Amino acid sequence: MSTHIGAAPGQIAPHVLMPGDPYRARWIAETFLEDPVQYNDVRGMLGYTGTYAGVRVSAQGSGMGQPSLAIYAHELFAEYDVETIVRVGTCGGLSDAVKVRDVVLGVAASTDSAMNVPRFGHVSFAPAADFTLARIAAEVAEERLVDLVAGGLFSSDQFYNPDPDIARTLAGYGVLGVEMEAAALYTLAAQHSRRALALCTVSDHLLTGEETSAQERQETFEDMIVVALESIVRLERAQNRQG
Repeated sequence: MSTHIGAAPGQIAPHVLMPGDPYRARWIAETFLEDPVQYNDVRGMLGYTGTYAGVRVSAQGSGMGQPSLAIYAHELFAEYDVETIVRVGTCGGLSDAVKVRDVVLGVAASTDSAMNVPRFGHVSFAPAADFTLARIAAEVAEERLVDLVAGGLFSSDQFYNPDPDIARTLAGYGVLGVEMEAAALYTLAAQHSRRALALCTVSDHLLTGEETSAQERQETFEDMIVVALESIVRLERAQNRQG
């Protein structure tokens, strides 16, 4: 087991869905996975492994924010040899290119975090999604008629940002939504040469003020989870054919 994940070797699948909320991880496991088994409850950060369409998949909570996600993503990549992490969460819409209930596929993630300063110094590293996984997810969403928009995300260190103009500035540069984890996930995936993707349902819109109800968020969240799971299945089958 690692410092923050109490799983034994082999208990975590090669592919992991990662919501911020640990209770959402439990909901994913109980709703979508066959024969889910809980492998972690250290500090209440729940993790489960089961199967979906015959492929082993885990669901692991990350907590809120890049520092918390970085702990779990690092341990999954470095200590459990996880190959793929798909973040499944929510974001606030920043652009008129997206509306509430859309799913944003984060092709890259800007950030106001200083977490990469020790790695790169004055260089602004550009964390990006895995292209193969992003392409598969876009295809799955199109086939399933899920409203998916691909573009940039903003991973903020502050939920309550004191700068009222930052949303308009980022939208002017094509950023679609604001969340709090994708940039750290993409950076760690690059460091460990693994695959990562962030899929975020637009739960509210910072420019229009529109919000979704709890029921609407759950229904759209279900669409996003199916896209993530079906993408993992296709990726696994493609890898098996190549191997």
